[in-house]
Amino acid sequence: MVDDDRLVLATLAHGLSQAGYLVIDADNGDDAILLAREHKPDLALLDIRMEGKSGFDVAAYLRDVCHMPFMFLSAFTDDDTVRQVKALGAVAYLVKPLDIRQIVPAVGAAFANLQAGRINGNQGATNPELAASSAAAQTALAESGELVLEQIVALAVGVLMHRYSLARGPALDRLKRMAATERTPMAEQAEKLVAAVELLSKSGLD
Repeated sequence: MVDDDRLVLATLAHGLSQAGYLVIDADNGDDAILLAREHKPDLALLDIRMEGKSGFDVAAYLRDVCHMPFMFLSAFTDDDTVRQVKALGAVAYLVKPLDIRQIVPAVGAAFANLQAGRINGNQGATNPELAASSAAAQTALAESGELVLEQIVALAVGVLMHRYSLARGPALDRLKRMAATERTPMAEQAEKLVAAVELLSKSGLD
């Protein structure tokens, strides 16, 4: 997964990890290509507009060199962007803002279709049914109880996982210790942590 917004990256990577996926993340296109070549993941989730190599640049490399399927996560829906998404052959195109309840079922649908042989990343065409399937699955996921932690706590855990290269359990323990040290409820400590990261991100200091 590659996204230059580190808070988004940490949050979604944590959510996918919690759902049982092994996630390799990068915050720029160059690192994403290097990691893809090294680890050969089964699916790439790409932001589109980033400094340096764009998501389109990464997608073209993954398609032509790695023969790897990919999907896009982007806030842009203009005609030119949609045309490029179709031309590159993404298996899905999800529009931000997104939360993990949209991402998990979309990724699951992508893997199901890939395993069934219905999607080929080199065909140069999107699968509209796959992109639409994520919205239909949101309610089912919300009711399934898979997201055990409160949303704000999950966000904070994702931040700690990314920043300190921790697994979910140790990251949650770290958050608990932070809350105990400051004698605040864990949800309140999570709010403070997420707010601090957002502030740093907006100021360009993160």
